[in-house]
Amino acid sequence: MSDDPFVEPAGRAHTASKPPLPRPGLGASRRRRGEMLRVDHAGEYAAVQIYRAQRAVFAAGKGREAIAADMAEMEAQEQVHLDRFNALLTAERVRPTLMLPVWRLAAQALGAGTALMGEKAAHACTEAVESVIGDHYSEQVEETADIDPDLSAELARFRDEELEHHDHAVAHGAREAVAYPLLTAVIKAGCRAAIRISERV
Repeated sequence: MSDDPFVEPAGRAHTASKPPLPRPGLGASRRRRGEMLRVDHAGEYAAVQIYRAQRAVFAAGKGREAIAADMAEMEAQEQVHLDRFNALLTAERVRPTLMLPVWRLAAQALGAGTALMGEKAAHACTEAVESVIGDHYSEQVEETADIDPDLSAELARFRDEELEHHDHAVAHGAREAVAYPLLTAVIKAGCRAAIRISERV
């Protein structure tokens, strides 16, 4: 039996929902942890940029104080998550993804663009992003449950907060946005691609 805690025990049924096994070789567990922290940092960084751009657009319009305040509140919560991952990257000497400048521009464009399309489109953006991030955190919670219970618990809390944003968006008309199916499908595909890239680059 392998001593590597990330290697799935013999006899356990593998399902599509299970996280992928690490690449073989010494240090595989450390590399996998680095990938996890790097992609989580990138996701929280992008989320802050999206909400910041949406807040700026709504704050500039008359009669949109309520949604601007909503975006400010969610941005602040994402900043707490980001600060935590900044600390973990520093403590564990994991470099952030090299794609951060690209993700910043993409996230700002997504945030501003959906806000300019209207409140429901902005909520649809939140629903799509948080759906992908919630699923991603759930996979990590399961992956780390036996290896690092403290980290798993922290990731579970972050996931639950992301899903609160998701549910809030749905309750405020996300699914009534113009071209909702196409808009959310494109956003989700972009988020999943960004996750894969950020783990590696």
